[in-house]
Amino acid sequence: MEKQKWYESLFENYAKKYDQENFTQGTTGECDFLEQEFEFNKSLKILDVGCGTGRHSIELTKRGYSVTGIDLSESQLARAKEKAAQQGFSIDFQQQDARNLPFKNEFDVAIMLCEGGFPLMETDEMNFEILKNVSHSLKSSCKFIFTTLNGLFPLYHSVEEFCSSNSEEGNATYRSNTFNLMTFRDHNNTEFEDDAGNKKTLDCNERYYVPSEITWLLKSLNFKKIDIYGAKLGAFSRNDALTTEDYEMLVIAKK
Repeated sequence: MEKQKWYESLFENYAKKYDQENFTQGTTGECDFLEQEFEFNKSLKILDVGCGTGRHSIELTKRGYSVTGIDLSESQLARAKEKAAQQGFSIDFQQQDARNLPFKNEFDVAIMLCEGGFPLMETDEMNFEILKNVSHSLKSSCKFIFTTLNGLFPLYHSVEEFCSSNSEEGNATYRSNTFNLMTFRDHNNTEFEDDAGNKKTLDCNERYYVPSEITWLLKSLNFKKIDIYGAKLGAFSRNDALTTEDYEMLVIAKK
């Protein structure tokens, strides 16, 4: 049997704890920004890639939008469905691999927030497959809004120090970070407690991207206009120019 990937192990039984992580607390403000980008058009069909426990899908549904949420993790999706049901919503949550999506020209907008699959994959090619599949899922003249790790940040800062300074008790911790300048991958030991109270340590690595790479990748998929900004938790804005101080970047691409 094939060994589980670190991101599969991480999300196996981590849904409730995930909802308590500091980086998942900006949902309302992020959806305020998304609505502006959608121009408050409730007729849009939205694809939420790497939807996790459904926080953006549920909030957007609450505001009257039609959302399909996809994720690789059965456990995260079960939590998403449970939360939606508690609030009286029936949302189309599907277990899908973002590298191999069944959709073709179906959606008006795609969102992929908080590292929704991209850039967790083992190779650059796999990460690119996610972008490619999302692109194929969109109709023409559509928007793709996502956040990803800013490759300029680790050149000037310690990722380990940043993560520990933004962590609260009970959150996952990231230790022994080593940033590889040749691959722009940060390797670390992620320590966390799952929903059953088991303490786990995983050997993880994530790919950081510089803006010019993201621009080139999206242009190769026929996105015509690509805007990149700094991503502030819960307060996305087109007024925030990307700097070396931003841990994440906000990408808004239009076909």
